[in-house]
Amino acid sequence: MLFYVVTYDVPCDKRRRKIAKLLEGYGQRVQYSVFECVLADHKYQELKQRLKKRVKLPEDSVRFYPLSSHTRPNIEAWGDEEIVTAATSVVV
Repeated sequence: MLFYVVTYDVPCDKRRRKIAKLLEGYGQRVQYSVFECVLADHKYQELKQRLKKRVKLPEDSVRFYPLSSHTRPNIEAWGDEEIVTAATSVVV
């Protein structure tokens, strides 16, 4: 499993809510449009497929930042939010 930081910039309120709701099933929201997710490869592929159905390019932007197990211990988090350490269940 890999740790992913997923960010998005979606100007349409309706699409933005749908994308956020979908991401809530795969990880933890750490900022308004930033999620941390711990995902097996098949869940990562599933997430991307489901997001493709909701994202409207070129209006929207979604970015995936994978972090390896070697770099994960170097993550710094300031504030009261904890860093995601385990996979979450998917909302169907």
